[in-house]
Amino acid sequence: MTANSYPDTKLFLNGEWKPSRSGQTIAVADPATGEVIGQVSKAAIPDLDEALAAAQAGFEKWSATSAYERAKIMRAAANLLRERKEKIAWIMTREQGKPLAEAIGEVGAGADLIDWFAEEARRTYGQIIPARMPNVSQLAVKLPVGPVAAFSPWNFPINQVVRKLSAALAAGCSIIIKAPEETPASPAELVRVFADAGVPAGVVGLVFGIPSEISEYLIPHPTIRKITFTGSTPVGKHLAGLAGQHMKRTTMELGGHAPAIVLADADIDKAVKVLSFSKFRNAGQVCVSPTRLLVEEPVFDRFLTGFVHATEAIKVGNGLDASSTMGPLANERRIPALEELIADAVEQGGTLKTGGRRIGNSGNFFEPTVLANVPKSARIMNEEPFGPVAIINSISGLEDGITEANRLPFGLASYAFTSSQAAVHAIGMRVQSGMTSINHNGLALPEVPFGGIKDSGYGDEGGSAAIESYLMTKFVTTAA
Repeated sequence: MTANSYPDTKLFLNGEWKPSRSGQTIAVADPATGEVIGQVSKAAIPDLDEALAAAQAGFEKWSATSAYERAKIMRAAANLLRERKEKIAWIMTREQGKPLAEAIGEVGAGADLIDWFAEEARRTYGQIIPARMPNVSQLAVKLPVGPVAAFSPWNFPINQVVRKLSAALAAGCSIIIKAPEETPASPAELVRVFADAGVPAGVVGLVFGIPSEISEYLIPHPTIRKITFTGSTPVGKHLAGLAGQHMKRTTMELGGHAPAIVLADADIDKAVKVLSFSKFRNAGQVCVSPTRLLVEEPVFDRFLTGFVHATEAIKVGNGLDASSTMGPLANERRIPALEELIADAVEQGGTLKTGGRRIGNSGNFFEPTVLANVPKSARIMNEEPFGPVAIINSISGLEDGITEANRLPFGLASYAFTSSQAAVHAIGMRVQSGMTSINHNGLALPEVPFGGIKDSGYGDEGGSAAIESYLMTKFVTTAA
């Protein structure tokens, strides 16, 4: 691959880049132009069997490698990722659409995640348990659970893979990654970084293909001992049920519909700035994106005016254009879905303040959109929009805001802005979400938990808890 050329992507099996045995491929399109820019190999059962055999052999090698050596190789991978971040970010923008600056930031954050998990590899402490008899020792040791099957989405092609890959490798597990067919080349470059850093053949596998076929083959397979999935709630529930039938451990990071409570005593200018940036980052295709903005009545008009102004200042365009602050949607299918949600909201009595339409006839561009005073009966108040659409509704006060925040079955992320310490405590303790960020957006750092509750899943993909689901506790007792 030369500089600034988009590569075709192959499978990575047993340490080698290979086409699928059938020779079948899937086309990859640039969401900014609709142009087919490459091909990705499409795996079938024979390819998956090769990946599984390699993962079993790789697990035996990697689990026997000391945590110190694993950490050293992982740190080398992080450094390589930093060295290659501009090239990988360019690839990501071509296949996913996000502005190049966002892509560069995602790759850099991926390197930080690898470094974090590299250090966690050396901290998988067990316990010495006091025995009842003087000649007995009692140990609880942490051991890698086994080969992992990981399923990642297209919205963050590096970030979503690197969390799963790094946690698995830190624990001593091997892993087969089913990465997204829409955005295959940037996760392939991430895998290449680990291979070049010295991860042994078979420890990391990479496949692409029909998602349902791959998941329904890998999850029940006896080689696989742990499942990790990021994606929609309906698919996550299906995969969790399949994993449960075979007693496989799972981590599920699923959909959300994040509330953001803005009280009258908040710094309104700051709230507008933080929430508008968070809402339209990656064209709103973010599982933790604030979508239901719940603003106390005395400051509602001021907040709405400021938010609409910030929305209309966004420059939508090709992510490779340095002036663009929002790129296209990654998939054309989201455009009619958003149009339907917006039309329903207006029909139900909501007000379209700005946006709401596709931009042009080339590429998947959509106007940043603000809806106000949308009734709870509207679909968009109950379904995650997963796009550049913000809903701004008024609330009578803190209790009203908490009630609305908790109304839906989702519980991934939530936000709030207030200067009241009593409100901070109430929101932090009573809003039902796995993560709450107050007076700033402080989510997704390597060292902090990342995960949801209720229909938004379970398990963590960040912080000190993230490695635990890749480890099993074994008790060993010995009598002299």
